[in-house]
Amino acid sequence: MTTIASNLQQVRDRIAQACGAAGRDPASVSLLAVSKTFGAEAVVQGAAAGQRAFGENYIQEGVEKIAVVGRAFDPALQWHCIGPIQSNKTRLVSEHFDWAHTVDRLKTAERLSAQRPDHLPPLQICIQVNIDGGSTKSGVAPEETLALVRAVAKLPRLRVRGLMSIPDHAPDFEAQLAIHKRAKRLFDQISGLGEPGLEGFDTLSMGMTADLEAAIHAGSTLVRVGTGIFGGRTYQAP
Repeated sequence: MTTIASNLQQVRDRIAQACGAAGRDPASVSLLAVSKTFGAEAVVQGAAAGQRAFGENYIQEGVEKIAVVGRAFDPALQWHCIGPIQSNKTRLVSEHFDWAHTVDRLKTAERLSAQRPDHLPPLQICIQVNIDGGSTKSGVAPEETLALVRAVAKLPRLRVRGLMSIPDHAPDFEAQLAIHKRAKRLFDQISGLGEPGLEGFDTLSMGMTADLEAAIHAGSTLVRVGTGIFGGRTYQAP
């Protein structure tokens, strides 16, 4: 078994154990393997081990990887953009990715909608929420989230699927849980409205390698794990 395959199994076991502790069905939590800075071969190894959903933070790197992996691995994989989306990169996201997790402005959503090719299914959208008010974090303020969700839901070629959060580091399980519960309450408030255009509002994207247990306990439906699968990252100096 390759290291990536072994790591994937360990992460899946962690998810199952966390679900057991929270009284949840493990099938209710999806795993997104975050492959930023790792080459296409790492994704191929993950796909060969049964992983189908991959997240990319750097859009150009992701597009290049999608092209390579698409030729190297036949079964369809699902690609999630989980990094910042600048105006000059919306077309790349619209044309190559299946999901975009970091929409926090209507202007970004409008560009994604206008640039989504007609032959592709709607781009699945998560609204990024700055749930803990971190000064260095992107995301719409919690009190402004519902208005943005409603506006994005009206756009063609997009489908609003839920919320995404990346809170600042918290020191322990209880602190992590408290923050994630804020996102879950907001998610429940919006999904409970049952409004037209929000029928598929079913995704709460939160939790990473260090805090996936707390996120799952709070109600996450999708955890984003990179280091726990691919190992530590080496970043190039600017």
